[in-house]
Amino acid sequence: MLAGTTVTIPRMLLTALVWLYVFAYLLCRVAWLRPPRPAGYRRVARTLSAFIRSPAKPAWVKKEVIRLKALLPQAGCRRIAQTFNRRFATTRRMTVGKTLVSELIRQHRYKIDIVRRQIKNARPRLVPKNLIWGLDLTGKATLDGKTRIVLGILEHASRAALWLEVLQTKSSWTLLLRLIEAIRRYGKPRILRTDNESVFASTVFCLALALLGIRHQRTDPGCPWQNGRVERFFGTLKAKLDQLAIESFAALDQALVEFRFFYNHVRPHQNLNGRTPAEAWAGIDPFTTKHKSEYWFEAWDGLLTGYYLRR
Repeated sequence: MLAGTTVTIPRMLLTALVWLYVFAYLLCRVAWLRPPRPAGYRRVARTLSAFIRSPAKPAWVKKEVIRLKALLPQAGCRRIAQTFNRRFATTRRMTVGKTLVSELIRQHRYKIDIVRRQIKNARPRLVPKNLIWGLDLTGKATLDGKTRIVLGILEHASRAALWLEVLQTKSSWTLLLRLIEAIRRYGKPRILRTDNESVFASTVFCLALALLGIRHQRTDPGCPWQNGRVERFFGTLKAKLDQLAIESFAALDQALVEFRFFYNHVRPHQNLNGRTPAEAWAGIDPFTTKHKSEYWFEAWDGLLTGYYLRR
């Protein structure tokens, strides 16, 4: 550049630079005057933005979340969301987050209580007669200081107590002899359901069932509800038996005979529509079939009472 030469800035460029400076100054002033955002603002904003932008879930999702909470009352939102996603992520291409689960549970607490009662009071599905037998063992302490082993066999369709006896010894051979005698009297089941106690898992017991042509169905470890009908039967038995002082083996055996008669012939069963297990086993409707005579039954010092209707 030659000496003495001056550079001329166009007026329009100079004006643009001035306005740019003013705009930047005002923008900085506004940012300085704006109050600081609270802690966690960006995280909450992102969560709300993602929740708002996500499409609405189908109605069946809400219904299934409510049902899962009713089935798992002690489970938290994270576990319910994981259970839902494991079931439906691949089959129905649907997942939920713990935030949505929490919101649904908060909004539908009353509905969850209703569903829980419906599940608890639902009638078990009907099964054919002699399809499944439940077999289990329980114990009762007598006044002579010994704990006696009690064997129970329950038929699932009629809830009939086919066998209830106190045993001298708990062995696979003893159980097999009682089972064979029950089969001789009442017919053979297709399935025998037991827990995983060693006497039921022994080679002798499993081989004998295979030779008899009976499928052995064992519950999962720690899941007694899978053999729920015989467990419920023992619950009814022990609720009464724990109120009774039993002196000896013979006294307990006689008490079990009385209870089995009371349970099968006197006590109406809720899930049998008011019939007794003996009436359900024989296919008798007590509301349409006239009984020949009736007797008042009482045993165990008044713990077992009711009318026995002879047909």
